[in-house]
Amino acid sequence: MHLHKYEKIWLFSGVGALILFLVVLGYGAFYMGTHPQSHGVTIDPENIEAHDAFKPENLGLTKVEEGKYILNIAASAFNYDLGTDEEGKAVKHIRIPKGSTVLFQVTTKDVVHGFNLAGTNINMMVEPGYVSSMEEVMDKPGEYTVVCNEYCGTGHHQMFATVEVYE
Repeated sequence: MHLHKYEKIWLFSGVGALILFLVVLGYGAFYMGTHPQSHGVTIDPENIEAHDAFKPENLGLTKVEEGKYILNIAASAFNYDLGTDEEGKAVKHIRIPKGSTVLFQVTTKDVVHGFNLAGTNINMMVEPGYVSSMEEVMDKPGEYTVVCNEYCGTGHHQMFATVEVYE
């Protein structure tokens, strides 16, 4: 069988691209340790308050030890519930000291939401029945907006909060 010069070029470039793709994928999976989440925490979406982290008194920022925090958030219809302050008002602004390690734990009771801390690598899909979690060191001071990046209904654009990393 005789292959034309251009057929050979396309054949070799296609096989080369496939090999390059597999090498990059293998490098990410084995050397860098990238893998899908295999230990998903499940939760009853109709009763998220039964899980300790999402009881009303445990929502928001909790200091675990020096330089370590947990931020528990319950997403619902066009709202991120970060708990309440001393006066009983809903909290929409969280302050975190620079250099702190924060474990973000988010769940929802209604539909699929997104959780994106704009300007950072924190980006999770929040599904009913699961707890999405991600740990990050907050070492750049500034104010970051939490946005829902999964369309969740007509009030989707009103779903936001802010996280301030201060010196």
